[in-house]
Amino acid sequence: GEEGRVGEGVVGGWVLTVSTAAASALPAVCLCRQVHIIGHIPPGLCMKVWSWNYYRIVNRYEGTIAAQFFGHTHVDEFEMFYDEETLSRPLSVAFIAPSVTTYIGLNPGYRVYEVDGDYPGSSGLVLDHETFILNLTEANGSGHAAWSSLYRLRQSYGMTTAFPADFQQLLSRLYKDQRLFNRYWYLRHKGSAALPCLTECRAAVLCALRSGRAEDPQLCRDLHPGLPYSQLHRHRPPPMC
Repeated sequence: GEEGRVGEGVVGGWVLTVSTAAASALPAVCLCRQVHIIGHIPPGLCMKVWSWNYYRIVNRYEGTIAAQFFGHTHVDEFEMFYDEETLSRPLSVAFIAPSVTTYIGLNPGYRVYEVDGDYPGSSGLVLDHETFILNLTEANGSGHAAWSSLYRLRQSYGMTTAFPADFQQLLSRLYKDQRLFNRYWYLRHKGSAALPCLTECRAAVLCALRSGRAEDPQLCRDLHPGLPYSQLHRHRPPPMC
């Protein structure tokens, strides 16, 4: 359509990707089925035009897209999606799982998701998840590699469910409670020792968690009012990739 022709002149391959993604969702909409989106690079780290158009797709098909799963960053985090009109109603979460790949100062890790099952009328929503790690310090000391559970989402953060509204509440608590944020920072790095994340770093991390759109300052203005978004963005820890 006209949108495809306009976009094609701006970003080239984006149109095929987005048109295919949107078109693929249509049969699910018609059949009242839910879909999962699985990708590599989280939307908030992609080119701005790609990221914002993807955000629109998640808004348009919020009743069809039950969950989003990404990786790439090697750490344990997430990105929030809100309604575009008010940016106040949480409607989706992009789960970003840690990596098995080793990295400087990071233990290997992987995640197991608990999802509403495959049965007629299933929501397909993520109900909980559990992250496992291989503690390299212990493994190198003992000569034996043993995977162990690091945490379960709902238990560790005191969440009733794992729906978008629950993550919105978690973000509010992370903003107000430094001790809880320190807990998140530890789990984010898969139980590995990490440099403290204070003031500008903390605001930048919360800003990244709040938005699945690249270069979007709208949800971050209250995090550090005295620091412009351009400077705040520089304090965001880079992806471990």
